[in-house]
Amino acid sequence: MTSQAEFVLVYTTAPELGVAEAIGVQLVEEGLAACVNVLPGMRSIYSWQGEVQRDDEVVALIKTRSALSDRVIDRIEELHPYDVPAAFVISTSGGSIEFLKWVGEQTGGAA
Repeated sequence: MTSQAEFVLVYTTAPELGVAEAIGVQLVEEGLAACVNVLPGMRSIYSWQGEVQRDDEVVALIKTRSALSDRVIDRIEELHPYDVPAAFVISTSGGSIEFLKWVGEQTGGAA
């Protein structure tokens, strides 16, 4: 049986829908992600170079295996237009066994 701890969600943001979709398509085509949810309409407030910034952004939630998370983050950094793209891994503690099996199959893991 597939271990539920084997799966993670990688969170990133993008400046616009097209960028997030392009990154998502690339990750799925390369087998690094089973699915990428792209959520437009987010407002980010953050400090950058000593000033508070307010920008509209798009969130991307990347479903993958923990073994691939470093490669996913490397690809985000390569494909992303930001100097320092947000990218971090969120561990999972459970989920639908059939869905997790599918994520494993889509990303080259044992089913």
